[in-house]
Amino acid sequence: MTVHLVKLSVGSDSLDSLCAWVKKRVAANRKAGLGAVHDHVTRMFPRREAELLDGGSIYWVIKGVVLARQKLVGFEKRVGADGIERCAVLMEPALIPTEPQPRRAFQGWRYLPVEDAPADLDNRARRAPPPELSIELAELGLL
Repeated sequence: MTVHLVKLSVGSDSLDSLCAWVKKRVAANRKAGLGAVHDHVTRMFPRREAELLDGGSIYWVIKGVVLARQKLVGFEKRVGADGIERCAVLMEPALIPTEPQPRRAFQGWRYLPVEDAPADLDNRARRAPPPELSIELAELGLL
């Protein structure tokens, strides 16, 4: 049974800034010989790895609103310079815009059931407000 992750995109103030960060990470990973993959290192390993890798995605929250997702492709152990083992969440580089969905602030990441995940915007983009407007509406409590 598939499950997703939802995570705050700390430091991103728009979908464009997240896209720029992903491009930077993918370029660094290519240069390091790791291939065209976006990675995000976190402290904890997911306990539901098999469910996440069964078609799961990571949904990114930007300024209190879920705005995009990336397909999960794997998890790797990484040891930092401090000797502490961490988890690298590996994702496809493509960012897929989603219908805006407000989210309260939280730490780390959370599991997101498939039925609660926002829909992709590909066929519904005409109905949805631009991401910047979605953020403003969410900040005002209108979304």
